[in-house]
Amino acid sequence: MKRTIITGTGAFIPEQVKKNEEFIDIAFYSGDKERITQEGAEIVEKFSQITGIMERRYAPPDMGVSDIGAVAARIAIEDSGIDPETIDHIIVAHNFGDILSNSIQSDAVPSIASRIKARLGIRNPHCIPYDLLFGCPGWLQGLIQADQFFKAGAGRTALIVGTETLSRVIDKHDRDSMIFSDGAGASLVQFTECEDDRGLIASNAVNHAIEEAYYISMSTSYHPEESTRPVKYMKMKGRKVYEYALTHVPNAIKETLDKAGIAIDNLKKIFIHQANEKMDDAIVKKLYKLYGKPVPKDVTPMSIHWLGNSSVATIPTLLDMVRRGTVEGHTLSEGDVILFASVGAGMNINCVCYRM
Repeated sequence: MKRTIITGTGAFIPEQVKKNEEFIDIAFYSGDKERITQEGAEIVEKFSQITGIMERRYAPPDMGVSDIGAVAARIAIEDSGIDPETIDHIIVAHNFGDILSNSIQSDAVPSIASRIKARLGIRNPHCIPYDLLFGCPGWLQGLIQADQFFKAGAGRTALIVGTETLSRVIDKHDRDSMIFSDGAGASLVQFTECEDDRGLIASNAVNHAIEEAYYISMSTSYHPEESTRPVKYMKMKGRKVYEYALTHVPNAIKETLDKAGIAIDNLKKIFIHQANEKMDDAIVKKLYKLYGKPVPKDVTPMSIHWLGNSSVATIPTLLDMVRRGTVEGHTLSEGDVILFASVGAGMNINCVCYRM
């Protein structure tokens, strides 16, 4: 049986650290453009208790999503050991294109995937690069699409990259700005004959796009003076996103496991989008409650405490770190069954069940 196998991973984790304390002196405003009167230290402390985020990473000023994505991609290719000229698809998930530091303009022409192909020096004209705008589950959607391409006979090797510089699209006067960060993660996948059950076993995609479509969107600054400028920043209805995720993600994961024929007790790890520690914990608890089971110890590796939420990059970056043994208490072995799950703008939910 042929299956889609992850044969290499890579990540770019920026060196610049932005700690919570650096937000204490920021003037925060509500969505009603009213000044939040709580002390800065109190706001930051409450934020860390809810999200689990203590620090996040910002990309160097001279690097955009195509630059950091290319770094992660090159590492994944080297990890796989393949000739990059044999890659059939380059699928790049992002949401805002290349944005120069201190700029407000998104640049996505040529596509970010084409830029990454150029940076990698790939000359093969049948290696097709394209971008995927899908919110935070973008890397997972890329993995699902690659698997479907392979099964349809369209190639057998794909490079999937999730790359983002959210620090350049946030309103500094919005408390949610503390959630977001920059980073890139990549994986090299191949469609190959497997004598065992390794590889992608089952996938699931869910979308709700009536009023849910605008739970995460673009709008002007919360600062009353800056809001008059024709500049839009990423905005999130946090409570709505939390309720949506808790309502729909556990069921979407269960559907995926049922489709795969995998018992919850046989699940070794859940790689969930690093959105908010409180939300992620609640999703996993509700998932196991659906099975009448307690949550096992160390089933969910986390990186949000020190990397923040880098959107499409969180899952591939975390996978790369666990594969390389750099996340304390978490390892993967051949035959382990893992689950990828993400929720984000759209609203989209994607899940993949995979055997190492």
